[in-house]
Amino acid sequence: MNRTCYRPSFVLCLVLCLPTFATAESARRVLFIAGGPSHNYGAHEHYAGCRLLAQTLKDSDLDVAVDISRGWPQEVELVESADAIVIYCDGGERHLALDHVEQMQQQIDRGAGFVCLHYAVEVPKGEPNRLFLDWLGGCFEPDWSVNPHWTANFNQLPQHEITHGVPSFIVNDEWYFHMRFQPEMKGVTPILSDVPPDETMQRRDGPHSGNPDVRKAVAAREPQHVAWAYDRPDGGRSFGFTGGHFHWNWGREEFRRLVANAILWTAKVEVPQQGVDADPLGLTTLKQEQDEPPSDDFDSEAIKSKFKIGE
Repeated sequence: MNRTCYRPSFVLCLVLCLPTFATAESARRVLFIAGGPSHNYGAHEHYAGCRLLAQTLKDSDLDVAVDISRGWPQEVELVESADAIVIYCDGGERHLALDHVEQMQQQIDRGAGFVCLHYAVEVPKGEPNRLFLDWLGGCFEPDWSVNPHWTANFNQLPQHEITHGVPSFIVNDEWYFHMRFQPEMKGVTPILSDVPPDETMQRRDGPHSGNPDVRKAVAAREPQHVAWAYDRPDGGRSFGFTGGHFHWNWGREEFRRLVANAILWTAKVEVPQQGVDADPLGLTTLKQEQDEPPSDDFDSEAIKSKFKIGE
């Protein structure tokens, strides 16, 4: 049944019911929870990014059904029926999961997959940090991790279902690194890693900009893991991805395929050997459904050139 429907969830929160393309009985369900407006046009476009990833899963013809919620769903059954929960929102004190810890813990306990994209990998220090280490395997920790913009060269990808069909690639983004991981990386498999350039350390020390530990790691040329898979002790699967600041990068097939593969993996759907179909997307498609309007000086040609996308 192909239909698109909107149901009220709470004020400023709508649940988008995408075409299911699979029977309710057989399909593995993926719930995307998108944060609200955040940065300027083309950055932190949570809802638009979730829609692109959801459409990629839909087009895969795999046994997957998808829901998207703007904000945390009021409908409890959406959360409780999800085989994987994907959160793409602002983090820190504004993280959407902070007001729903008990509900999220219940989903983790039953083995639901868990995915956090970009800023959603950051929660405050203390108990939220401890929970996210258990749920996600790693997270951004203020005064330990940093958030510079830099061009990463992912030229050595591990053999994993998440990397199926993903070639080496180079991409500029706000790649957070020096993440806090489980002790001894237990259960954690690095997926995307690179050695950050020295210019990532040009800022002064601060909760997000620098600290003695990360400076030592960069000086020692230690590879930094910016995406990872986590096999949880409860049998569930999680995936953390620190990229996703620039909306335009979702047009890159390697970028989008890797994340779509990871979502399937957390939902315990077998990832095709060639990976999910994720054809390149052009600027016209990427402009759709963004929360923020473009600025008067928006330069389409510069964006296409910088992010290696077409029209």
